[in-house]
This record gives sequence, structure tokens and C-alpha cells, in this order.
Amino acid sequence: MKIKFLGGGNEVGRSALVVDDKIIIDYGMKPSDPLEIPLPLSSRNGNISPESVILSHAHLDHSGMAASLMSGADAPEAYMTPVTRDIVKLLGRDTIKLGKEQGFAFFGEEEIAKLDANTHTLAYGERRVLNSSDYEFELHNAGHIPGSSTVYLRKESEDISLLYTGDIKIGDTRLVESVSSDDFPASDILLIESTYYGRDHGNRKELERKFIDSIKDTLNSGGNAIVPCFAIGRTQEIVMILHSYGLTPYVDGMGLSVFSIFKNHPSSVKDVDALKNAFNNAQFVNAKRRKKAISEPSVIVTTSGMLNGGPVLYYLKRIHEDPKSKVLLTGYQLEGTNGRRLIDEGYVEAEGEIVKVNASVEYFDFSAHAGDSELKEIVSRFCRNGTEVVFMVHGDNTEGFAAWASDKYGCEAIAPNNGEEFIIE
Repeated sequence: MKIKFLGGGNEVGRSALVVDDKIIIDYGMKPSDPLEIPLPLSSRNGNISPESVILSHAHLDHSGMAASLMSGADAPEAYMTPVTRDIVKLLGRDTIKLGKEQGFAFFGEEEIAKLDANTHTLAYGERRVLNSSDYEFELHNAGHIPGSSTVYLRKESEDISLLYTGDIKIGDTRLVESVSSDDFPASDILLIESTYYGRDHGNRKELERKFIDSIKDTLNSGGNAIVPCFAIGRTQEIVMILHSYGLTPYVDGMGLSVFSIFKNHPSSVKDVDALKNAFNNAQFVNAKRRKKAISEPSVIVTTSGMLNGGPVLYYLKRIHEDPKSKVLLTGYQLEGTNGRRLIDEGYVEAEGEIVKVNASVEYFDFSAHAGDSELKEIVSRFCRNGTEVVFMVHGDNTEGFAAWASDKYGCEAIAPNNGEEFIIE
């Protein structure tokens, strides 16, 4: 089995790999400035035309560039869960918007429609044979966001298999059921995300209480609590948390559209009634109502989570000089994004303008990724069960993770670079 890494090597973002020049697993982008996309589809023999693309989940860094694969005459068939399919359409339009803002045109509405037409959906645990009958695969719940999957792929002729974790979360959140590494089939090759290698997460309930206390302090002082959130997964979880503590937030941005999709796929979330109750309690904001939302002490849940665009920039420009107000970051902030600039340097860029933020900035680790001890437990479980090769991807210290696995278990542990190709026999 040949595996080539087109993105996600020694970096967080633009996850993409191709197996045997035939099967793409994930095809994302790095939402930095400028945007970064996967390396070209090519091999030593020239350009390649994959037959299939499997998407683990609907986040920009894993599926934001999938529609670009549909531009040729021999467009691949696509495979994903039903909820991922619906959100990928939203993401495609968001990618078009991001591209226009930076002067790029990666694909258009025609490619988004073609991706949807070429998509086959499947349930967790359902086995499918790909176009080339030598391969079969399954998706399993990854616990990251609704519809997220790990990918198990087996090549019949060589009797070899791989398990690609995608983004994985071990443990409960309000939005998604808990998963365990025991839920995944054993494989000869493991490709594991490394986002939080070296860092563990604290107790979720304690984190919620600190988050709520900080918001209440802000409101009591007469300020606005601006909560930037990823539209997919984080917005919905944060709204549920706020509702459970008796707070009524304003909700602005794409997160509302994603809520509607989750509501239409009730089995994809842990408690659809709790989700609906939380959003029924919220106040929805559009461009005309933003001034009202910010004119009084309020909590505003808004996109984008890394502050690179969306309504959050409007709110930051309104409160940036208000010491009573606060920005509460709730997710990973990638290098090159406004969120990271805000943490490191205290400013964001908005429409070509430098906006110095004098309001308080706090970070709350509402991560939807496995922490260090959980990542190590996954590797331990696979190596004990016969996995011979482990690739560490989607992280900023994949080399350290690989060295740990090699020393601990003696398996072949690799931190691949983008563009590298490996043949596993």
C-alpha cells in the first residue's frame, strides 16, 4: 500500500493524503492568511486522477477543498456520513467566499453541486466496496463533531489495512456521544492526529463553570462578552452550555445554519431535544440587529472561531477599546490567524485595518480533540494489537510524538513531511 501526504504533515491544517494514487482521504485547506491548500495531485509518473475521495468530517481543514476535485472530466466518487454531506455544501460556499477575499478562485457553485451529486453516504460501521473492488472501507464515530469519522480502509489483494483517525475526541461533550479507542477496528497501519500531543485537557465541568463565571463577571460590570466559535460543533456546544446555566445569548453567523442541519439529523447528536431547547432560548442576529446586540451588556456567540472573518470582526471593532468587555476564545488558534495574533500580539486585522484590542482576552480549552494521554492510549492499544507502522499527522510536534511511540513500543513511528510517499508491505 502506497501512502502520499499532500497536507497535514508537521502542521495543523489542510489534511490530505492519497492511497495508491486511487483513493483520497480528506482534502482540506489551512484557513490562514494566505490560505494554504494541498500539494498537487501527482506521482512520479505524472498527474493522477483518483477514483474516490473519503471525507472524515466537515471542517475546512479536512474537507474545505473537496469540491476542487470535481473540476475535471473524471471526477471521483465521494463518501461520507449524511450530516457531513449537508455541511460540506455550506463549507464549499464559505471557501468560495474566503478565496474571493484573498483573490483566489479554487472552485465554484458548479463544483459544489457536482460533489454533492457524486456523494454516497453511509452509516457508522457500514462496509462499502470502492470503485476499484480491491478496496473496502468503513466509517466509525470519531466523537469530534456530529458526523465525524475515523476511516478504516482495507486492500484485499495485499491483505493490508489502515485506520485514519481524522480528528478524534475521547470523552463526553454536551453535543456528541463519547467514543473509546476500543470502538475502532485493529489495523496494520495507524494514521493518528497529533494536535494536542504533549498537552492534556482539564475537567470539562470545571472549565464550563470558569467560563460561565467569567461571562457573568463581564455582564455584571456592564460589558459585552464576545465568544468567537467555530460554526460547526463549537457554536452549538457553547449555546447549550450557556442555556444550562440560565444565560440567553445572541447567536450570529453560520452556526445557526449548522444547527438546522444537526436538528435534521437527530441521531448525529447526543441529545437533540437539549440542543433544540438551547437554541429556542437564544436570540438570533443578522446584520441589521448587530447594533442592538452590542448596545447593552450581552453575551454574543459568533463566527468565525479563529477571527479570520465573519461577524466577529464587527463586534471586535465595536468593543476593542472597552476595558469592561471581554473576548472569550473557545478553540485552537492556528498560526497565521487573527485569533493567534490576538493572543500573541493583542491585535487583529479587519478589512486591511489593524485593530488593537484593549478589551480583556481569555482562552478556554473547549477542545474537540483527544489530549496527550488519550492519544498515547490510542497508540498503545493499536501497537499492542499488532499495528506495525504509525504515522503522526495534524500536529505541530509530530516528530516528538513519533519518537515517543518508537521508544515506548518499538513500532515504526513516522512524522511525515508534506510530499513524502511511503510504501508499506
